[in-house]
Amino acid sequence: MSTSIRSNTLTTTLDRLPLPALWTAGSAQQRTLIVGVMLAVLSNILFGVLYAYSSFLAPLSGTQVFIWRMLAMWAALVGYLLVSGRLGVHINKITALRSIKQWAWLLLPTPIFLSQFWLFMWAPVNGQGVQTAMGYFLFPLMMVVFGCVLFGEKLSRLQWLAVGFAALGVGSEIIRTQSVSWATVWVCGTYPLYYILRRKQGVSAITGLLVDLTVFVPFALAYLFLLAPSSLGLVSGSSFFILMLAGLGVLSVLAMKTNVDASQMLPVNVYGMMSYLEPALLFILAITILGNPFESAMVYSYGLIWLGIACLIAHGIRQLRRAGKNMPPAITEQAV
Repeated sequence: MSTSIRSNTLTTTLDRLPLPALWTAGSAQQRTLIVGVMLAVLSNILFGVLYAYSSFLAPLSGTQVFIWRMLAMWAALVGYLLVSGRLGVHINKITALRSIKQWAWLLLPTPIFLSQFWLFMWAPVNGQGVQTAMGYFLFPLMMVVFGCVLFGEKLSRLQWLAVGFAALGVGSEIIRTQSVSWATVWVCGTYPLYYILRRKQGVSAITGLLVDLTVFVPFALAYLFLLAPSSLGLVSGSSFFILMLAGLGVLSVLAMKTNVDASQMLPVNVYGMMSYLEPALLFILAITILGNPFESAMVYSYGLIWLGIACLIAHGIRQLRRAGKNMPPAITEQAV
């Protein structure tokens, strides 16, 4: 299902609800933007929850949680598609690919997806939570660069100011520590490529996710049976772990679907700016629930980053006010 069809279906559903005038009288483009923002916020909150999830699954290691998460996601996704009757649609899209070049193009982002999900579950319980959060702070900056270079999107002054503050904050932290964590580099250096490639391919969130997970399932099963049989016995003998992993799969599918849908519905620079919410949540979780170290000197660098986020909030408020002023009368919209 294309992005426009998905957004139209969701906006049609929302039209039936008692919503503010900004929604009911706004244009189709405004409605798509609002839906995209809603999905981006929801996905960031869900990813924040998932970041702390592995800490509740001890004694499973970060890698073992990652393996189980992939299997749980695959089971949850396939189950959802079977119940909704959409599995055949996505399988037909995949089997329609005939040439090796088409398959290679489709599978190109898959290793990026898998490596990022492994790091996401491994880092919080291995002292790399703050460094990974730094990578996610850099991620929107890289998305902005891609948006400007590849898609010719323009930034407002407030958005440029936000990028500047964030860049200064990240640069300050790098200078302070005299090093760059490999986790930071891997997140900001490769994750933007996944979203850009999927956007270029025109692959829906569900189809792409189904491909990524199905390719990895045999490797995940081999790992459990050959390298980590103890975790297999632990999970199969505990109703607590079974329920937790089922929840992990459902939340993971929902988080990834809403995130990729938002990336396809929003302009790249807007999506990149919205993504600052996730690292803020990850950073807070890393130093509170997960107990990763935080030094007082970090206040300056992260303070600059939060100034950038404040600029984004100011930009969003300004955009909403402009949309309200330019909004046509409801009767005119209904007549059209």
